[in-house]
Amino acid sequence: MRNILQAVGAVGALALAGCMVGPRYTRPPALTAPADRGPAPPEFREANGWKAAQPDDAKLRPDWWRVFGSQELDDLEAQVGVYNQNLKGAEARFREARALVAQSRSALYPHLAAPPSITTNRPSANEPSPPATVAEYGNLIAPVDLSYELDAWGRVRRSIAAAREEVQATAADLETVRLSMHAEMAIDYFDLRSLDAQKQLLDRTLVEYQKALDLVQNQFNGGLASGAEVAQARTQLETTRSQEVDTGVARAQYEHAIAVLAGRTPASLALAFAALNAEPPEIPPGMPSELLERRPDIAAAERRMEEANEQVGIARAAFFPSLLLTVQGGMQGTSFVDWFAWPSRFWALGPSAVQTIFDAGRRRAVQQQAEASYDSAVAAYRESALEAFQQVEDNLSTLRTLEEESATQRTAVQAAEHSLQFSLTRYTGGLVTYLEVVTAQSIALANQRTEVDLLRRRMEATVLLIKALGGGWDESKLPVDHT
Repeated sequence: MRNILQAVGAVGALALAGCMVGPRYTRPPALTAPADRGPAPPEFREANGWKAAQPDDAKLRPDWWRVFGSQELDDLEAQVGVYNQNLKGAEARFREARALVAQSRSALYPHLAAPPSITTNRPSANEPSPPATVAEYGNLIAPVDLSYELDAWGRVRRSIAAAREEVQATAADLETVRLSMHAEMAIDYFDLRSLDAQKQLLDRTLVEYQKALDLVQNQFNGGLASGAEVAQARTQLETTRSQEVDTGVARAQYEHAIAVLAGRTPASLALAFAALNAEPPEIPPGMPSELLERRPDIAAAERRMEEANEQVGIARAAFFPSLLLTVQGGMQGTSFVDWFAWPSRFWALGPSAVQTIFDAGRRRAVQQQAEASYDSAVAAYRESALEAFQQVEDNLSTLRTLEEESATQRTAVQAAEHSLQFSLTRYTGGLVTYLEVVTAQSIALANQRTEVDLLRRRMEATVLLIKALGGGWDESKLPVDHT
């Protein structure tokens, strides 16, 4: 007995020493050499000297959609946060990962079981060594089994660490889904309002085209215009009316998409007509060096990289013996009368070690698989970082270009409207045919619709820039397990 206790003490001391095999995790750089590929530049190339108007403008807030100043959009975004089913699914996956931490942590503690059994036995008279007297007997056992695997090589602790990293990764995944759903809601909302602006433009144009048709009809009635010119004016009017009707199809689809994003049935949501006419706000891009901490998808990739590193350590621990401590005791008797009598007690105590001698390279293959998985996670992390920089630069460039294009397009619209009025005057004076008026009308309407569409694209690019910047999120918001 004394020798057993000494062995148990020695094994326990080895476990408490906290030996952990495998690599220690160090976050690798997101951007690698040579120098022209990293590290992060001091500012975004496409930012073009952006400066915050106010000191508190330099950082996005979690409810970033409020910068657009639309109470209706704010209300819809609030419904996304509560009722969106994609968010609910991501939140459930986070809770699942958190439960796995408790499951992994349970391996740090002994496993206790009490499997009682009551059997009646009768040996065979024809067995190889039959008893002298064949008789039935009872076997009543009330055991208590305690087993404990000493975490001498850090396998259990690394499993817990890997589960914790997966919790943080799934929390970041949840934030990525949240950001995507809110951004999708904003984009769909601005697309719908852009269609309202298109309809408003077309309705106004239809009024003008009807006046033009009336003018040509009067000219025709007075013998000053041909039937072909009347047909041209009517064709222009009906074509534009068809375009106006078509905007309703697309608007209904966006309205249905908005309803689903808000967790509602399409039939339950009806948005009143309101044309898009607000200018997009200026969005602070911040510093490139901060981007890696502001993107939840990058945080998820980094946590899974650390999780893969823990798996390498777990694979290496398999090369060392498993150290077990087993304690068994209880009561055993042949009847209820003597089941709990003092002489019926039994116990057993002792450590054991299990070491695999030959497995045909299985453990080595598992380790190589874990190392390759880690290398893959590193590559995925660095690719996520590169894509993040690209998305920010793309949308900064898009916004700057569209702003310049919008200013040019405003001039083009004014010129087209002036040309249209000039053509109508010339036609009324009998100097030109109505074909010139139709051409001027088409050019003016095309330019006006382009101007409306440019505003939509600027709004979309602003939302996408906010999404590329992480939407006001940062790594400090990840859950921390202090247990």
